[in-house]
Amino acid sequence: MALGTMTWGRDTDADEAASQLVAFVDAGGTLVDTADVHADGEGERILGSLLGDLVPRDDVVLATKAVAKRTGGPFGGGASRGALLSALDGSLRRLGVDHIDLWQLHAWDPEVPLDETLGAVDAAVASGKVRYAGVSNYAGWQLATAAATSPVRLVSAQMEYSLLERGIEREVTAAAAHHGVGLLAWAPLGRGVLTGKYRSGTPADSRGASETYAGYVELHRTERAARIVQAVMTAAEGLGTSPLAVALAWVRDRPGVVAPVVGARDTGQLTGSLAAEEISLPPAIRSALDDVSAIETGYPERWPR
Repeated sequence: MALGTMTWGRDTDADEAASQLVAFVDAGGTLVDTADVHADGEGERILGSLLGDLVPRDDVVLATKAVAKRTGGPFGGGASRGALLSALDGSLRRLGVDHIDLWQLHAWDPEVPLDETLGAVDAAVASGKVRYAGVSNYAGWQLATAAATSPVRLVSAQMEYSLLERGIEREVTAAAAHHGVGLLAWAPLGRGVLTGKYRSGTPADSRGASETYAGYVELHRTERAARIVQAVMTAAEGLGTSPLAVALAWVRDRPGVVAPVVGARDTGQLTGSLAAEEISLPPAIRSALDDVSAIETGYPERWPR
């Protein structure tokens, strides 16, 4: 699994972030994922402050992102060469490192020619400031086009993927498999809904009660989601484990998935997520979860038929 840091600098302070990072690395975790816009860059600053003294820099695969709007001005966001290279320098400065292991394009930018964007990524790799490159939140055709034309091999696509959000199975998973791109699954717990915590209301200490994240969680609080959550709860009861572990194990073992990206408000939550590594879903349970969460597909995804 990968450690996500979206809440660092906002809901998770530096001391709690330090505890999470140590727990993650002690459990054998390596990939730590952040972004230049998390808490206006504070997430990167906190992570950077922990590397070296608390956890050796070489013990982690450090991943961050660029493209999202950070500041005003012509280079304050977007996927132009100027904006990307400016964002990269800012990330390196906040993280206090000389290179990023995995640099990801946070979103497709329709305003910038793709060859300019990919040329900037090539320049970043050639400079030694970036080791590997990936994308995030790309549609299937966008991923396929970028992977086929990039002068630098794209190694990853970070996409929302869970029992509640299987949209990438229409085209993205096939494009990733064809081009040898690994999938990183963000929000593998359906933005927290798959834990079952929202079945009877909104806990006061949850993201759903947060002004910042309420809308983020509400997207998956639907009748369909309720049916899927009930199936996860039933599976967890039968296996003697938590709904969280069942949901994570399902994503972890999907074709093409390299790692779910798990975030947590505190170390206790993170420990629960890491425990899912020991869970193996029986075929019958996996099949039942597949069925209850199935999405509508047809032509041309299933052709011939």
